[in-house]
Amino acid sequence: MSDVPFGFSNRDDDPDKRDDRSGSGANNPFGFPMGGSGAGFDPSALGQMLSSLGQMFSTMGQPGSQSGPVNYDLAKRLARQQLGTTVAPVSAGSRSAVADAAHLAELWLDAATTLPAGASKTVAWTPNDWIEETVPTWKRLCDPVAEQVSGMWTSTLPEEAKEFAAPMIGMLGQMGGMAFGSQLGNALGQLAKEVLTSTDIGLPLGPAGTAALLPAAITEFAKGLERPESEVLVYLAAREAAHQRLFAHVPWLRQQVLGAVEDYARGIRMDFSAIEEAAQNLDPMSLADPSKLEELLSQGTFEPQTTPEQKAALERLETLLALIEGWVEVVVGDAVGDRLPGSGAFAETLRRRRASGGPAEQTFATLVGLELRPRKLREAAALWRRLTTDAGLEARDAIWAHPDLLPTSDDLDNPAGFIDGVIGGGTGMFDDPLAQLAETEARERAERERKDREAPESGEDDKPGDEPA
Repeated sequence: MSDVPFGFSNRDDDPDKRDDRSGSGANNPFGFPMGGSGAGFDPSALGQMLSSLGQMFSTMGQPGSQSGPVNYDLAKRLARQQLGTTVAPVSAGSRSAVADAAHLAELWLDAATTLPAGASKTVAWTPNDWIEETVPTWKRLCDPVAEQVSGMWTSTLPEEAKEFAAPMIGMLGQMGGMAFGSQLGNALGQLAKEVLTSTDIGLPLGPAGTAALLPAAITEFAKGLERPESEVLVYLAAREAAHQRLFAHVPWLRQQVLGAVEDYARGIRMDFSAIEEAAQNLDPMSLADPSKLEELLSQGTFEPQTTPEQKAALERLETLLALIEGWVEVVVGDAVGDRLPGSGAFAETLRRRRASGGPAEQTFATLVGLELRPRKLREAAALWRRLTTDAGLEARDAIWAHPDLLPTSDDLDNPAGFIDGVIGGGTGMFDDPLAQLAETEARERAERERKDREAPESGEDDKPGDEPA
């Protein structure tokens, strides 16, 4: 499977090459120029293509049931098929063990961070539960990519073709939605077998305020650690609870993380030459299986070359993920301390699991061409550790009060200056920053209300006829 879905790339096409590709004949299966302006538009060729696409969709079921740029019903169906029919429900014993582990973890975390508990409930999920509960977040991550690709079909058509191509654009939208849904379903099916918690890949995938652990995957994970499964469960419950505290009490964090993924996705550029090449031998009757469509549409793609905007979004995302993971690692390490003798080994195993890639990275590479790695996790953990030791819990956690206060990627490489700014004359900026932000917002709101009240009064003086004769 390609790392980038249905034939698009982050590369800007060479105009000269694009002109060569837009000619008619075998190299242009659509029968009209896709991006050039030299050749004329042939309505009869478009009609033939629409007929071919209509035949294709007649073999694929009910495309009209899709709403939006991605067929999520298809994605969920394929994901569940990967899990098979042997997914057992969570036993009462496992649910009780998860609840007990979460309760204990919250008690221990209270002494390790100033952020209060963030989860209103802790649940035990099956892989099927994980798929169902995380799809709303996947929609937010995947839709920008699919919408970008869908819009490119229209933007690259010559003006004289757009009037005739409206039916085709709708069909292509359905085709892309099914292909993307197929890729998403296959990726989620694999990921659902291996994730341990709702925040296992660093993103807040589940519903806000819900901490979730997957007992079946945790049992498999614990087998290679040579420690009692109960220890592993409590450690992972503490990590999940720490993530929930951060995302619940840092209100801008969820938007920053998901927004960085969205910004990266919007920079996708379509490679029409790959699509044209893949479509040369199009056989509509072979596309009844959506996986065949996915295979067809992913042929001819190549490694993405990111734009400067994407590189900035990627660096911002990687730094933010490293800061989140590093903070969680330090806080959980302090919380469990000597209570869990294997905690050091657990932390190192999870760090390597994230750093080396795995199902999470493969999923994002497949869906948005994005490697989801907190590349500076060790540096971030070291910075949070030094802040904890030198500045204390309050100053450390207060840095989350505003995104502008967070360390940058350069700070992670050279943390001394940042730490000195917190400890040495810059500590005043961290005195109850949440209260400071609330005060600033209140002042701005009061100023807006004052201006709104004064606006009608000043406006009355300017009415026609009020001026002296």
